[in-house]
Amino acid sequence: MQITRRLEFDAGHRIPNHNSQCKHLHGHRYIMDITLAGDVITVEGVSEQGMVMDFSDVKRIAKEQVVDAWDHAFLVYRGDKVVLDFLNTLPNHKTVVLEVIPTAENLAKVAFDLLSNAYRDTYGNHLKLERVRLYETPNNWADYTR
Repeated sequence: MQITRRLEFDAGHRIPNHNSQCKHLHGHRYIMDITLAGDVITVEGVSEQGMVMDFSDVKRIAKEQVVDAWDHAFLVYRGDKVVLDFLNTLPNHKTVVLEVIPTAENLAKVAFDLLSNAYRDTYGNHLKLERVRLYETPNNWADYTR
């Protein structure tokens, strides 16, 4: 069985070597779909009986691991020295420095890696993260799957 929880956040980025508009500083309303796979929990009397995982727990973990850090932050590639130097001049600016260029593809993988060990198999239902789908716009997204 698979379940999916959707979360949204706002963040800025730029693709430094892009041949078009994305080379400029800009932002997106990102949507992240987190898909978990596992057996339905059959333990009598527990709150999660009949579920793969409680959706509120899926959300809480994603917020703790990714969303709270990335929301209203500027996601910048460590190698983008011009922008990184600029952001460092802004007092108390929320900046997330990444080892990869912040494309939708790379962000989906980074999110997957951050979340992959965060979802624990509490009831022996073989719970695991299957996919992170990251929408950069309503018409453009990237999937990173197990």
